[in-house]
Amino acid sequence: MSNRQNMNERGLSVVLGTFNRKPFLKKTIQSVRKEFEQWNIPHEIIVIDGGSTDGTIAWLTKQKDVISIIQYNRGTWQGKQIEQRSWGYFMNLSFKCSQGKYVCMLSDDCLVIPGSLKNGYEEFERRLMQGNRLGALAFYWRNWPTRKKYYVTTVKGQVYLNHGMYLRKALAEVHYINEDDYYFYCADTDLTLRLLKAGYSVEATDKSLIEHSQHINVKGRQENKGKNREKLRHDEAALQTNWEDFFSDTEYVNSVDRHESEIVPDDTIARKGFGYAHFMYRLRQSLNYRLSRVYNVLFHGVSL
Repeated sequence: MSNRQNMNERGLSVVLGTFNRKPFLKKTIQSVRKEFEQWNIPHEIIVIDGGSTDGTIAWLTKQKDVISIIQYNRGTWQGKQIEQRSWGYFMNLSFKCSQGKYVCMLSDDCLVIPGSLKNGYEEFERRLMQGNRLGALAFYWRNWPTRKKYYVTTVKGQVYLNHGMYLRKALAEVHYINEDDYYFYCADTDLTLRLLKAGYSVEATDKSLIEHSQHINVKGRQENKGKNREKLRHDEAALQTNWEDFFSDTEYVNSVDRHESEIVPDDTIARKGFGYAHFMYRLRQSLNYRLSRVYNVLFHGVSL
C-alpha cells in the first residue's frame, strides 16, 4: 500500500492557518507533535501562512515534518496592492491538499490537551462503525485564561466546529468552505449547515479538549475595529440570506449559544504551555501600539 493510500484509508491531516504568531504557532505544533509521538498513525501537518513578517516563514521552512504553504494575503507586490482573500480561500488550500481520512482543523494559538487527537480519531471511527453518517466532530475548547469551562458553540442548538475533525470526503462532497460569500466570521457555520444539508451529522466530543490563548492584539484590533465590524455584519447578513429557511423563525445573531462541559480544566497545562509566550506577545503588541501612537503625535500631529 502506498503512502497516499495509507493516508486516505486511515491517516489524519492536521491543518492550521497562521499570520505573525510565531511564538504561539511553535507551541501549537509542539503540542500536535507530542500527540503523534505515542500514537502510530499515518499523519501530516499542514500550515498555511498568510505572508508573516515575524520570522514565521523562515522557521516553517526548517520544519521538515511540516508541509508549509505561503499565500501572501497582505501588502503590495510590484507596486500593486495584493488582493486580500477570505479565510475560506485560505483554509481550503490546506483542505484540498490534505490526504488523511480525517482533517483536524486547529487555530495557530492553541494547545492540544494530551490524548485529544487520538480520542477524537477513535470516537469518530466508533460513531461511523455504529452507522452514524458523521461529517464533523467538534472538540470542546475554551479561551484561556478568561473562560473557566470548556464549551462548544451552537446555532439554534446545532453544534458547529471551531476546532475538531472533519471527514475529508464529506468536505469534498460539499465543495469545502464557501470562500466567496464570507470574509471570515460565519464561514464555519455555513460549512456545518451544508454538511447537514448533504445528510451528514455534526456532533461534539468532550473526550478531545483544546486550550485557546485569549491574547490581545492591541494595535491590530484598534486599527481594524471598524473594518472588522463591517465584515462581521456582512457575514451575518450573508448567512441569514443563504440559509433563510433555517433561520425563518429567528435571527442568526439571536441563535448562537454555548454548551459547556462539566470537565474541570487543569490550568497548569495552559499556564505551562502559554505562560511566557502569552505574556511576551501581549507586552510586545501593547508597546508597539503605544509607540505608534507617540509616532503619530510627533510626526503627523494626531492627538492622543
